[in-house]
Amino acid sequence: MASKVIMEKRFFSLLEISEYLGLPKGTLYTWAWQRRIPYLKIGKLLKFDIIEINQWLKDKRVNELS
Repeated sequence: MASKVIMEKRFFSLLEISEYLGLPKGTLYTWAWQRRIPYLKIGKLLKFDIIEINQWLKDKRVNELS
């Protein structure tokens, strides 16, 4: 019996990351162009590494006042 390898998706399209973050595609495209959000460019396509996006979100977190 062959074992199945289940791989989780790591690279997301502009539309998918837009839905994930709840932000308009145009905003994300602008942020990528301004290098405000981590992305990869493969040919003409923008791809977003979910690991880098989650770290980017952690870095953007505003801590509560003590």
